[in-house]
Amino acid sequence: MAYIVSGFSVGLLVGVTGVGGGSLMTPLLVFLFGFKPAVAVGTDLLFAAITKTGGVWVHHGKHNSVEWHIVGWLALGSLPCALGTLYLLKQLHETGKEISGVITYSLGIALILTGCALLVRSVLMHRAQKAGLIDDDHSNEANAARFRRFHAPATVLTGMVLGVLVTLSSVGAGALGTVALLFLYPKMTTLKVVGTDLAHAIPLTAVAGLGHLSIGNVDGVLLASLLVGSLPGIWIGSHLSAKIPERFLRPVLATVLLLIGLKFVSQ
Repeated sequence: MAYIVSGFSVGLLVGVTGVGGGSLMTPLLVFLFGFKPAVAVGTDLLFAAITKTGGVWVHHGKHNSVEWHIVGWLALGSLPCALGTLYLLKQLHETGKEISGVITYSLGIALILTGCALLVRSVLMHRAQKAGLIDDDHSNEANAARFRRFHAPATVLTGMVLGVLVTLSSVGAGALGTVALLFLYPKMTTLKVVGTDLAHAIPLTAVAGLGHLSIGNVDGVLLASLLVGSLPGIWIGSHLSAKIPERFLRPVLATVLLLIGLKFVSQ
């Protein structure tokens, strides 16, 4: 029941703020329930892959707001790096070396970056509005890009960084990916940026989560309990988001993530 309540609480915050569940769920599992960082990360990755699938169905099916070319460029960088990172973790695990320290430190770095990303996101969105957005029917990876000639390699490089970071920490596929896309494609509408980032997060979290499952870093009972609680939480939170002033809640959440990240790094 405690896992279900925690899943509901995190889902509620995700629905209200739009912040990825990993940045909230993984620290909760480590500090409140005492799970090993590796198990918390592995379970949360599969949890994210399942919950994000519904979001992509909404964005692509109803809003047609996924730029699949950008998803492809991101995946070209992220998936090989995720597989490479998983291979290294598995080798360390099989040789008896402890991987908790690496995962804990990576989790701390990812949380600090996510906290900073939450503070930067509003600035990037404001600048994008001033620059003049291209509507979703006419924007693409070329005409909405900041770096017209180098947008493809820049996007692949971003995917590579996300692939390593998400696999090690389960954090970054949401908030960091969105901020990266807002920077790389400043003339693309926020709806399309979010939809594109969400579409890329599914294969990345699925590959990373299944890799952790093969290592033994996934708790099935915990995963099922979190899903039971989070899905109604996300639904309720999305309806409350219009009534809660995000400009106050987001800085508070960013500060909390920064403090938790610093605690992980200093361990």
